[in-house]
Amino acid sequence: MTHRKVIILGSTGSIGTQAIDVVDRSALPDGTPRFSVTAISAGGGNLELLANQAVHLRVLAVGTAADDAGTLRSLIEAGAAAAGLGDFSPEIFTGPDASTVIAAWGAGSADAADVVLNGITGSIGLAPTLAALATPAILALANKESLIVGGALVKDAASPGQLVPVDSEHSALAQALRSGAAGEVDKLIVTASGGPFRGRSREELADVTPAQALKHPTWDMGMMVTTNSATLVNKGLEVIEAHLLFDVPLDRIEAVVHPQSVVHSMVQFTDGSTIAQASPPDMRLPIALGMGWPDRVPGASAPCDWSKAATWTFEPLDNVAFPAVELAKDAARRGSTCPAVYNAANEEAVHAFHAGRISFLDIVDTIAQVLSEHTPSSQLTLHTVLEAEVWARARANELLVAKG
Repeated sequence: MTHRKVIILGSTGSIGTQAIDVVDRSALPDGTPRFSVTAISAGGGNLELLANQAVHLRVLAVGTAADDAGTLRSLIEAGAAAAGLGDFSPEIFTGPDASTVIAAWGAGSADAADVVLNGITGSIGLAPTLAALATPAILALANKESLIVGGALVKDAASPGQLVPVDSEHSALAQALRSGAAGEVDKLIVTASGGPFRGRSREELADVTPAQALKHPTWDMGMMVTTNSATLVNKGLEVIEAHLLFDVPLDRIEAVVHPQSVVHSMVQFTDGSTIAQASPPDMRLPIALGMGWPDRVPGASAPCDWSKAATWTFEPLDNVAFPAVELAKDAARRGSTCPAVYNAANEEAVHAFHAGRISFLDIVDTIAQVLSEHTPSSQLTLHTVLEAEVWARARANELLVAKG
């Protein structure tokens, strides 16, 4: 593997900060850096961290969704002065399209990225995903929502081998799939930790709080993804993502609960063999593999310690208490704009839950109601996806107001 130039979208979030840690710690055999970051982008929630990252990485371009170039420039100048980089002055892009601009930044020039890591959370990552796929760069995709809501738009935009998954489950599947030919695959098995409410009945979920939903037993993630893990909406989204990434029918993709989160997913082959990818729960491994694909990055994360006793358990998913996975499969079977509606309704419901306006069970119930009222578009385009999302968010909020 040679040195690679990387663009990081969502640099101040969980995926972005861990990616920067991988960059800082990774070197080629001759001691030179394995990766360098040419451009970064993030939302406007933490401009100070974004500025510090820009200075630390010596990036050439920075983007933020906040329409505040002056503040970001001042923070970068202060950080550069403190670091002895008086002439450091990257390009700055602001506003809602900043990440889309950054995703394709430098394309066609000597500064062009080899890899774009999309670590944005939510369907706002769709436009940056499409922008990155319009360049020759590999897209290391942690923003599952853009593939799910974009569906065929994203798949058609991707060149062969250009789209590399970063979600731990899909990275695991990609690794395990190297063990056989496509025609030998019988089933994809996506593991789920079960979240903080594993084992509870539907009745026992009625009164859980937002604080309890954010206490994930194994992973450290942001508010949206952590809540989605508690409802298992995240697993529903991942089933759709696996279907789209690997062209395996939905009825041959199974979710199974694995509380230890060491086996990240498995591929069952037609001869009865099952290949599993196992490693301690650490997103730096799939992030590093996504940026280095198809090569592995030595030292990306610690391996399992086989000198110590350990027990791994697997349990069937309780679809009564947690119907989100089957609901996601139904949305994917209907196709077109239905997965976008599933995701958009969920995002609105999660925000309402954390605002104290609805109960935990209302999240998935709202998704189901919005989906039941949706008529899929006859043609999937960026316009129809965005139009369906706007409708779904509006309808979800009408229902949420009534519930509140």
